[in-house]
Amino acid sequence: MSVSSTKKKRVSSGIPELDRLMGDLYIGDNVLWYEDVSSFSSAFCLNFIKETLAERRPLIYVTFDRSPKNVVSFLGSQAQSQNLTILDCFTNGKGHRSEVFNKFYEKDGALWPYKVIRVNDPTNSDHVGEAMYGLHSNLSGEVHFILDSLTGMQSLWGGEDQVIDFYGKTCPRLYELDTIAYWLIEKGAHSGKLKANINKIAQVVIDLSVRRGKSAVKILKAEKRNSEFLNEHHEYLCEGSNIVFASQQQLKPRFDLGAKIKSVRLMRGISQKDLAGLTGVTPSTISQVEKNLIYPSLPALFRIAESLSIEVATLFKEHGAQQNVYVYPVDSRSATSLAKIVKDNAHAELLLPPDIDTPVEATIIRIRPGKKLAGHFFAHKGSELGYLISGQLTMTVDNQLYKVNPGDTIYLQTVIPGSWSNISEHNAELLWLRWTE
Repeated sequence: MSVSSTKKKRVSSGIPELDRLMGDLYIGDNVLWYEDVSSFSSAFCLNFIKETLAERRPLIYVTFDRSPKNVVSFLGSQAQSQNLTILDCFTNGKGHRSEVFNKFYEKDGALWPYKVIRVNDPTNSDHVGEAMYGLHSNLSGEVHFILDSLTGMQSLWGGEDQVIDFYGKTCPRLYELDTIAYWLIEKGAHSGKLKANINKIAQVVIDLSVRRGKSAVKILKAEKRNSEFLNEHHEYLCEGSNIVFASQQQLKPRFDLGAKIKSVRLMRGISQKDLAGLTGVTPSTISQVEKNLIYPSLPALFRIAESLSIEVATLFKEHGAQQNVYVYPVDSRSATSLAKIVKDNAHAELLLPPDIDTPVEATIIRIRPGKKLAGHFFAHKGSELGYLISGQLTMTVDNQLYKVNPGDTIYLQTVIPGSWSNISEHNAELLWLRWTE
């Protein structure tokens, strides 16, 4: 069997660096994962599962070695996805139909959040195949599989010949059905004969090992694709489900987005926990973004920028407190975000680059003629001072109306204006200073 990049669609493993090393995944791939007893493949599988479910593709997890309860615990919140089905070959297989494992199916009238199908006779490989294909026929789109594991199949079926026969029949069929299947196997539990047979059929073969105390990936086979990294050991670190390859740590990013986000966050006096709350992610995610271990999605990047009161484009500008730079031209300014309730009728830009650590943030605010702002420019977190350069404004503080003329100064310590209005026929321009310390 071969993979033709012109006919088969590319699919991500959920780990971009792994995709690069093996030359991408393609629909139709059967991927063999050789591991030691320590279950090194778990994090790779979890990333693949998350990627599949995020794309709203169906995924079938066929378990021989784990009880359904164990699989649910392993998958966490992913287990409740309606695109995930667990095909239980464990309970009536290695679980010996034990009441301990069958209790998982006692729902007691509660809403059942999981899609789990118990195979009646997993000791018969034909029954297992029928269950897989029957389930697949009821699903639409690209269906992905995790088969955990070939070692569990051999233990249950009593010999290697049955495993070779099942694998030899199933792989070509899954290929023709346009699926992607991860096959897990404990490398020390099988003969060279079995390994040679299954390696020959698989499109991708990956070996996981520990060398000198460091975890490593080796791509043994990547059929019909342009991988330059076959049979090379690639070390990686695993933090939970996050996998970072040594090659990523050694390469300095062309642009240090993480450092820029961290610099602006610190300048704003915002903690990682607070930024995570404003952005709708975990503090761990913000930490990894700032270390360039992961990169935020585009929607998340917009939310981060909005939470930091800057435009997204500001994060990609090469500027900062450079040595012997004393003048910052007007065309080097960056836009900054205003509160949602006012941003449609006003615009603001920073007078200095946002990653310069200063005790005061200087901003030019322009309010459109005749417009009323139903709130203040910023979330108030300290003393503020304004100077009206041009135009005429009114502001309300504690239901009291104040008129502001060109040259007037505004100083706020604890109060927040309830509204602003430009009562002139031209843009009102304010110099606005906010203390960040």
